[in-house]
Amino acid sequence: MAYELHYWPSLQGRGEFVRLALEEAGIDYADVARGPHGVDKLMAALKEGPTPPFAPPFLRAGDLTIGQTSTILMFLGERHGLAPQDAAGRLWTQQLQLTIADVVAEAHETHHPAGMNLYYEDQKPEALRRAQEFTSARIPKFLGYFARVLDEKEYLLGQDVTYADLSLFQLLEGLNYAFPKATARVLAEHPQLEALRRRVAERPRIAAYLGSERRIPFNEEGIFRHYPELDT
Repeated sequence: MAYELHYWPSLQGRGEFVRLALEEAGIDYADVARGPHGVDKLMAALKEGPTPPFAPPFLRAGDLTIGQTSTILMFLGERHGLAPQDAAGRLWTQQLQLTIADVVAEAHETHHPAGMNLYYEDQKPEALRRAQEFTSARIPKFLGYFARVLDEKEYLLGQDVTYADLSLFQLLEGLNYAFPKATARVLAEHPQLEALRRRVAERPRIAAYLGSERRIPFNEEGIFRHYPELDT
């Protein structure tokens, strides 16, 4: 089955969680918006078909168009060995993924707490207040939860990597970029999370991807943005 990933060409964002799963599974895919006239194709695809997505990322898989990061990952995980075969394991993996999505949304709201259509410069006081709570309370709470789930296992569900592990890796990478001081404090208390981060980064296909031009660098257009004044 040929896969087409539709996401913005200049940022990692939510599309990066999908890219990591595609790369780890060794799936051939087209990152459509990064090709010729790619954004035009993306915008046109948003309006096509009986099940149009609300926004990128979305995945074209044959006749299917699948939107929402967590739904895309559930689809890929079940078909390409990145999720358990049993129903309980699949649900648990998706539960972990949705919790990661909660953290991602909160991270985004640290620099856009007052309005999505406002620039960061227009909401700095609100952003500082939101970021202070995020770094002091929310990062420790979320990462503490994932550390408890991971415990002494290699991966969140045991010895086999799932899409939730890949997403947790991306979450840790993003938090470390946006809030390096705050994240380092929490990771110092939970070395098993840092070990998971290294373990995923060293997987052969992931390592090759991270070292390639396909991996878009973090920047101040995406979800995870580094504003030093917010890293308290």
